[in-house]
Amino acid sequence: MEERPIRKLYYSISEVSKLTSLKPYVLRYWETEFADLSPSKNKGGNRLYRLNDIKLVFLIKKLLYDDKYTIEGARQQLKNREVKSGQMKLSLDELQKNDLLRELRQELLAIKSVLDLATDADNHQDTEN
Repeated sequence: MEERPIRKLYYSISEVSKLTSLKPYVLRYWETEFADLSPSKNKGGNRLYRLNDIKLVFLIKKLLYDDKYTIEGARQQLKNREVKSGQMKLSLDELQKNDLLRELRQELLAIKSVLDLATDADNHQDTEN
């Protein structure tokens, strides 16, 4: 029999912050900007994110950080059902992997830029001598 990891029904803002690599204040701000992102709150007023809320956070992050949409542009994209439904079908693990791969790609591109600059500087110095 295959064992599946047990998923929680609700996640705290600190757990969502760790899963998405976003600061809690960013998540709170996005709640004010995106009507669809509205986690419920418990009696103590703590936010309770469901899996669909977390998937939506990943989608908003992709639209803003990777696709470079403004907040208004991201809102318009969220109205497009195709964009939203495709992202919402992915599992949390897939979303985390995709997010990590995007971050790694950005880091690798930054390293490549530094190496290219160093190579150009070396070539320029060789031609002067």
